[in-house]
Amino acid sequence: MAIRAVLWDIDDTIFDYRGADRVGMLHHLQAEGLAGGYDSADQALGHWQRTTALHWARFSAGETDWQGQRRDRVRTFTGRALSDAEADSWFDRYLVHYEAAWALFPDAVPALDLLAGEYRHAVLSNSSLTVQEHKLRVLGVRDRFEAVVCAAELGVSKPEAAAFHTACEALGLPPEDVAYIGDEPDIDARGAIEAGLAGIWLDRFGAGGRPDLIRITGLDQLPALLLGDTRFGAPSTFG
Repeated sequence: MAIRAVLWDIDDTIFDYRGADRVGMLHHLQAEGLAGGYDSADQALGHWQRTTALHWARFSAGETDWQGQRRDRVRTFTGRALSDAEADSWFDRYLVHYEAAWALFPDAVPALDLLAGEYRHAVLSNSSLTVQEHKLRVLGVRDRFEAVVCAAELGVSKPEAAAFHTACEALGLPPEDVAYIGDEPDIDARGAIEAGLAGIWLDRFGAGGRPDLIRITGLDQLPALLLGDTRFGAPSTFG
């Protein structure tokens, strides 16, 4: 069967999440007077990133809800027993700085342009629909996608097959007609493959390895991969 649609991850795939998170948190620490509590900016950012990963995993496992993981990230990071309202206010102040740093990767729109006439497009994200719809609209690409499917509303997260299958259903296509592109080798590419889709790992940051997966290092390589061989053949690398 030929690939007829592409499902996209958002964060660190088309949207520079790491860059925005870094700049946003640095500005937030300065505004909150917290920068002096760390030996370096990198130390503070490392603590925030580890905290985010910890509570994001709890959210993905169904141990907390969307707002709960945000509040727990703030409490763990600050080491303070904040009320829900205090934690929400802290996170909202961070969001102002974070959103001010939002940007697409330079290769995102060119890739979408090249693929627009050949494939249908949708999003599957382990985030919240409210967050990702807003993000895509601010970044000017919401109209590129027929559907946006997110874990917070779906109740199941990648790499569970049900998440991928629900996104395929939103397109009205069987999994074998759909390719998934994302930056996480197991959550995105391997999860997609095990759900019956064609999975592609976008290794932007040069982790390497994983000969079991189709790997590209930039979205500029995606059109040739899709148009050259719809089922890709044997796993290979592009950089």
